[in-house]
Amino acid sequence: MFVNKINEKDIVLVSQSPRRLELLKSMGIDFFVHKVKTKEEFTSRYPGQIAEEIAFNKLCAAKKEIDANKHLIITADTIVWAENQVLGKPQDRHEAWNMLLTLSDAMHEVYTAVALSYQEKECVFHERTKVYFSDLSEEEMIYYIDTFRPFDKAGGYGIQEWVGSIGITKIEGSYENVVGLPTARLYEELKHFL
Repeated sequence: MFVNKINEKDIVLVSQSPRRLELLKSMGIDFFVHKVKTKEEFTSRYPGQIAEEIAFNKLCAAKKEIDANKHLIITADTIVWAENQVLGKPQDRHEAWNMLLTLSDAMHEVYTAVALSYQEKECVFHERTKVYFSDLSEEEMIYYIDTFRPFDKAGGYGIQEWVGSIGITKIEGSYENVVGLPTARLYEELKHFL
């Protein structure tokens, strides 16, 4: 089985996201976690390219600390795209409120890019999911921000949390992609990559 072939490699997930860690585990993949500090800066103007650029920058930073000849390195980045702009991680309650206000009663897109490196090979790809929110009330947004403190989440929300359960009416694409790692796409890409 292909997952056994993957697990023959020494795999390093470069991420600070506990959600990505859980998703990679759910794929049956054995790996180590490594953290690198990078600024999430970009020059691209298109959302898929923005996510890919950030994921690739993480990969470049990781390769300074991890030997890609011996390890399969995986990095990822998720962005929320709404009203033709990136909604990053909110810095405070006010930013989280404004983000939820933007997402309320509207469709937005979530892009997760993944970058891979092993020996002489590199690969970068992204997946897009459309997410539709119902019209959130002020009380619901206040409750979510105060209870779940979504300051570490792109777009100011986690689909797997309360606001996702009560506020998301429909998604088009991969649920796991919105959580932070497009697992089915990653599995297929690894088949071609290794």
